[in-house]
Amino acid sequence: MERYSHIENKHKREIVLLKARPCAWSKCTFCDYIEDNSTCTEEMIKINQDVLSHVTGEYGVLEIIDSASIFELPQATLSLIKQIIHDKNIHTLFVESHWIYHQRIQEIRDFFGIDMIVKIGVESFDDDFRNRVLNKNATFSSIEELKKYFDSPCLMVGIQGQTKEMIQKDMDILTHHFDYGTINIYRNNSTPIKRDESLIQWFMQNYAYLQDDPRYDFLCDPTDFGVGD
Repeated sequence: MERYSHIENKHKREIVLLKARPCAWSKCTFCDYIEDNSTCTEEMIKINQDVLSHVTGEYGVLEIIDSASIFELPQATLSLIKQIIHDKNIHTLFVESHWIYHQRIQEIRDFFGIDMIVKIGVESFDDDFRNRVLNKNATFSSIEELKKYFDSPCLMVGIQGQTKEMIQKDMDILTHHFDYGTINIYRNNSTPIKRDESLIQWFMQNYAYLQDDPRYDFLCDPTDFGVGD
C-alpha cells in the first residue's frame, strides 16, 4: 500500500493516504475503500506518524486523504498535521469529507487556519442515481447549497446505470460552477457495482480534453495519484 506521493501536474502538491476510523456512513454501494479503516487508535496514530514524516513542504501544498472523511482521523493525527503545516510552511491544504459532516466544515477550516480546498464525493449530480443507486446519502438540494460548504466535487464516470445525458450534465455543472474537481473513471472492485466499458469509451471520445484542463484532476485509475493499491 503506497501512502505518500507527489502530484506534479496541475495543482502541484504532496499527498498522503492516512489510516482512519470506519467511515461514519459506510453504505455507498460502490465503495470498498473502507476496508482500509481501523478501530485501533494506536495503530492509526503509528502508521500516520510514519506517513506524515515524509512530508517536505516543497510545494507548500498538501493533500490529506483516508478511507473515510477528514473527521474520522484520530485527534492526535489532526494535531500532527497542524504542526507539520506550521513547520513545513504549508499554505494550502486539500481534504475530503462526506456530506453528512457539511455543518462541521467551517470547524475544520478554523482548526487548520490556512487556505483549504474541501473535496466531496458527489459521484453524480443526478440525485436519483447518486442517492438511490449509489446510496451516497449526499442530500444537498442545489449546487448553491453544495458550494456553501465544499470547493471540489469528485465525479465518477462509467458505471452501469449511468447515461450519457447524466454525464453530460455532470460535466456541464463541473465546468461552469467549480474551479476544482476530480473526474474518476470507474474501476471494478469487490462491490456489485460494475464498470460500463462502452460508456467510458464514449466519454473519452467526447471529454478527453478535460485531462488537460488545469482546474481538474482526471484519474483513469484510482491509483493515478500515486497512493493506494
